[in-house]
Amino acid sequence: MTDNVVRLFKDPPTEEPTTPAPTLTLAPEPSDKPRPVRVFVRSRRAVVGAVKHERTRQAARLTVRHTSYVIGGTRVVTRRAWDGRTGARYERLLRAAEAAGNYEAAGEWEERLHRFRTERHKRRMDLLTAPQDMAKSAAIGTAGGIGGLIAIGVALAIATKDPSDVFTPLMALIELIRLLVVIVQMVWGPLVAVGPFLALAGLWAVGRQRATAPQWALPATARANDAGAPITPSVVVTALRDLGIAPLRNAIKEMGDAGAAMLGPIRIAGCGVEVDVTLPSGVSTEEVQNRRKKLAENLARHEHEVFITIPEAARTVRLWIADSGALDEPIGPSPLVTDTTMTADYAKGRAPWGQDLRGDAATLSVFQRHLLITGLSNQGKTASLRALALWLALDRRVEFRIADLKGVGDWGMFDGIATVLIQGPTDDHVIDATEMVEGLVAEMERRLQAPPGTKFDPLIGIVDEAQVAFMCPAVGDDKRPYGGSKATSRYFMAVRKVHNQGRAVDVLLWEGTQDPTDQNLPKLVREGAHTRISLVLGTESQARMALGDKAVDGGAAPHLLRQGLDKGTVVVASDGIKIPAGQPSITVRTHFIDDTAAAEIAQRAKDLRDGVTTLTAVEPSETTVDALADIAAALGDESKLLTQEVLRRLATANPGEYREWTFSDLRQVLEAAGAPPRKTDGRMVVDAGRVAQALAQRADETPETAAQ
Repeated sequence: MTDNVVRLFKDPPTEEPTTPAPTLTLAPEPSDKPRPVRVFVRSRRAVVGAVKHERTRQAARLTVRHTSYVIGGTRVVTRRAWDGRTGARYERLLRAAEAAGNYEAAGEWEERLHRFRTERHKRRMDLLTAPQDMAKSAAIGTAGGIGGLIAIGVALAIATKDPSDVFTPLMALIELIRLLVVIVQMVWGPLVAVGPFLALAGLWAVGRQRATAPQWALPATARANDAGAPITPSVVVTALRDLGIAPLRNAIKEMGDAGAAMLGPIRIAGCGVEVDVTLPSGVSTEEVQNRRKKLAENLARHEHEVFITIPEAARTVRLWIADSGALDEPIGPSPLVTDTTMTADYAKGRAPWGQDLRGDAATLSVFQRHLLITGLSNQGKTASLRALALWLALDRRVEFRIADLKGVGDWGMFDGIATVLIQGPTDDHVIDATEMVEGLVAEMERRLQAPPGTKFDPLIGIVDEAQVAFMCPAVGDDKRPYGGSKATSRYFMAVRKVHNQGRAVDVLLWEGTQDPTDQNLPKLVREGAHTRISLVLGTESQARMALGDKAVDGGAAPHLLRQGLDKGTVVVASDGIKIPAGQPSITVRTHFIDDTAAAEIAQRAKDLRDGVTTLTAVEPSETTVDALADIAAALGDESKLLTQEVLRRLATANPGEYREWTFSDLRQVLEAAGAPPRKTDGRMVVDAGRVAQALAQRADETPETAAQ
């Protein structure tokens, strides 16, 4: 035997076999393996192949599925029976109310639990006397029944004149009882044999109805993707439980089936649903907001299909959950296109701008409101801004002055409507745009100096691609830069002045800009806008620049919109649009008006006007001032002067220019010139020598040096 074993493990002979080897269906094996090893490998492969075969998998899924139905059904029926016999249900609801911090509801459930226990105790005490009562009732019933049957028998005997009929009804009853006993004896055996199977079938049916089997064990048709599934209380509670917030998860576990007590009613809201969630104690609204993507996935939605806002109620978040794919559908044409008789009213009207997420019309008032719209490139910024201007153009009283610093013809249809239309991206176009805005300042100051009660027609200045103006390196003959964000910048200061006082006399400025930063959209400019609008942005910090901290902290999230897919979708922070109570912003899907439709609307606006001559450039404003020279003049012969006194003298000499100046404005001009205020005897003063030196140095500089 040993020789045979040794012979098995010897190397195979080197000569070729005389007959060819049979073809195998399995993968080829190295011929140098011993035979037992080859047998083991083939056996292992056969077993693995059988286990992985689709029929084996189907059999395993079938077994697990139906077993899970029975086990799950048993659990459900047992829990129902337990809840019916004990106060477990009331205790769960009591714990849920306590976990949610709703102590009023907790008190009510505690009272109901006490009432249930009292009534249950009464029922149990009644059971002690039940046998005696049942015996008495049985005796009285039996005696009464027999007496009744004998009375019927007596009547029957009198009728038939046969005394034996007295006991006929009683014997008929006895025969019926015997027959019932026979039937029970016949049925009882099969019933006992079939009963367990009927009970098992009932448990299986309950488990199947409640879907107690795991998803992987379900048939292929039942394992369909749950994207777009209806939003139910259990779905919302489960999604919140699985967010990864420990206090929230623990509170929901304590609530059990009563976790839905956290939720308000689920309401239909446009192309989705809306529900308010009262968070348990120890869970902040910010924690839920920061997990928006995970919450959306738990709800079987994409991130952009779930919006989280903060209503007025404390410790509450409001979820708006879109129907799957609904936000990818177009919202239809603008009323400006479909209604050729529409007109506008600057003071009382509202622009038909789009739809909110509920599907309701979103209209915007522009009355005495400066406007800022920003977003990434090619996301619909110009189209959204132009739609507002096209509506307002249907009010013949409104004058437009427009500077399009992109210059590809997006605003060309306003030729014949606007009194100024500048189109182009070069420094020369920025200079013209700056002088246009300075012209707004001049008109604003003229109106401010008019007699009280004077009425003026609205004047709207529009600068599209305003970042080009802020980033412009050009320097004027007076050595002042056109771009920049310092007090020496002509464009920056002109915008500031319009923002400060323009709305009081209906001189407004609308700006559109890309990709906001502190360099191309200074803080003082963006905070001067009453209506702040943002399309999709890249980061949360940009969203804060565009809309402000309050709006972003309240749930505004333009940085979570999808670039390229959410074109024309804007987040608006303004009192000029209807915003749900307690929310600082609203998301609007704006109507898109193409160039052809825009030209038709513009033609209707031209027909309302007597004819407007559109200029492509403006004369430099005569109100352009040299702030540093004016400061030197205000110092006069003084070697140094208190900053407060300098401001007073400037306001006295030129109230239209310097009346609104603050210490910050004065400091910016002096620091930019290299002559910052200094402190003397604990008080800030302006040094006349430094100012004179700065003026002399500026006079020696070339425009190229100043630009640098």
